[in-house]
Amino acid sequence: MDRADIPLNALRVFEVAMRQGSFTRAAEELRVTQAAVSHQIARLEDRLGVALFLRASGGLVPTDEGRLLYPVLEHGLDGIARTLSRITGRRDVELLKIGVNTTFALGWLLPRLAAFENAHPEVDLRISTNNNRVDILREGLDMAIRFGNGSWTGNDAVPLVAAPLAPLCAPSLALRLSEPADLAQMVLLRSYRSAEWPGWFEAAGAPCPPVTGPVLDSSIALAQLAAEGAGVALLPVAMFARQVAEGRLTQPFGTTVSAGRYYLTWHSDRPQTNGMARFRQWVISECARAT
Repeated sequence: MDRADIPLNALRVFEVAMRQGSFTRAAEELRVTQAAVSHQIARLEDRLGVALFLRASGGLVPTDEGRLLYPVLEHGLDGIARTLSRITGRRDVELLKIGVNTTFALGWLLPRLAAFENAHPEVDLRISTNNNRVDILREGLDMAIRFGNGSWTGNDAVPLVAAPLAPLCAPSLALRLSEPADLAQMVLLRSYRSAEWPGWFEAAGAPCPPVTGPVLDSSIALAQLAAEGAGVALLPVAMFARQVAEGRLTQPFGTTVSAGRYYLTWHSDRPQTNGMARFRQWVISECARAT
């Protein structure tokens, strides 16, 4: 396609629709009607001869062609914006959007953010938290910090810090625990990862009792319930060091089990910007110093 034939306006509408994940929200950002957004996308799809979105009940689902086009287009538009800012004399500040697992955000990242901001004033860092379920492309993020095994389809990942799990509970409950078998008399609070408690009991050399406590999808919520004496939670101890130091939680047994690590991830087709590189270098260095 010749440069003269590139449909710039339709491409800009497509970029916003991908980033927002919705024609309605794209229309709000562009200050046009939803019909106008839909029309521009339809024109672009006709021009390219491929579908860029599948319309589903849950919202827009990008096709393979849409996923291929988006990171290249986003990178190009960001480059144009930075160059125009320099031409007009504005300070060149890069907006960097990172989705972060809530446990890691509260237990590790947020207390250290001021150090990054002071070292890199050229990066405007925006943090959004999640319960470890995140779609970088659909949510318009540059990077994400998540917990797991480092394997996420379509994403590159670098390990940050290990987070072995151990039982944590209120000090009053810990007084009733002298050996792992005593946990059979306790409410064992559970995450959605059902293999965690059986794995810990195996590591501790004790039989795993029936685990019938409440299931929560947030370690923060599990820690809160445990601190209130509602049961014993299996948690990444390093992320709750402050609560342990303050005496709100205690670790009754030294046995730990690994269920994964925290990783910094980004879409494999996403070109690395200066801000992404700066944050990557900083967070890897800080995690190494903390271990």
